[in-house]
Amino acid sequence: TFMASSSAISSGFYEISELSHRYVGKPSDLLGLLRPIGIQMEEKMFAATGGINTHKGIIFSLGILVAASVQMHKSNTLSVEHIIDYVKTMTVGLTTELTGQLDSNQTSGERNFKIYGKTGIRGEVEDGFPTVLKSGLDALRNSYYTLQCKNDLFIQTLFSLMTCCDDSNIISRHNPETLREVQVLAKNFLESGGMSQDNAHLKLNEMDQYFIDQHISPGGSADLLAVTIFFGLIENIIE
Repeated sequence: TFMASSSAISSGFYEISELSHRYVGKPSDLLGLLRPIGIQMEEKMFAATGGINTHKGIIFSLGILVAASVQMHKSNTLSVEHIIDYVKTMTVGLTTELTGQLDSNQTSGERNFKIYGKTGIRGEVEDGFPTVLKSGLDALRNSYYTLQCKNDLFIQTLFSLMTCCDDSNIISRHNPETLREVQVLAKNFLESGGMSQDNAHLKLNEMDQYFIDQHISPGGSADLLAVTIFFGLIENIIE
């Protein structure tokens, strides 16, 4: 399903980049122009997966980042800092959408806000991806020279994100208590040596099986890992 949906939505990011390249105007007006493309990408995703949500969060966050990056590239100011500043201006007031009335078409993010007051990915984007900048990029930078295997490097980064991400996927399927349990497990793994410890993969397999048994999926953290890798490529931390 992930491979099928990745293939189905890939052209949408190209459409977003083309639209942003042509766009001249205020950042706050660009988001509305992106929404129809994002909706089409979601429809293609669901068609490819038989109705399973695999990439809804990443369509939203990376779609905005692609548009902002193209704008910065046009002005020869392409950097993580400038991209973040543009995103914050582009998405100001985004979380106010969560205050609408509860209805049958409520998304999981909207339900989480109604029940727990969590702003989820909307809040993360509107605030300029603080979890990515603090936990994701720091882990990527600090672990790059100690973990030569990219897979291990990205797992280390993922666990750093898991320690503090208000993962809406976990909350919507479970509750904040389960989220806190996952955050503690991730913190304990890192404090015991993370991917540098000898039995790292054994611990990962045990944790993986526990998550499977408990139906826990830190998909929100996985989305932020993709964003972190995106920024890592912008900064030439990774190739």
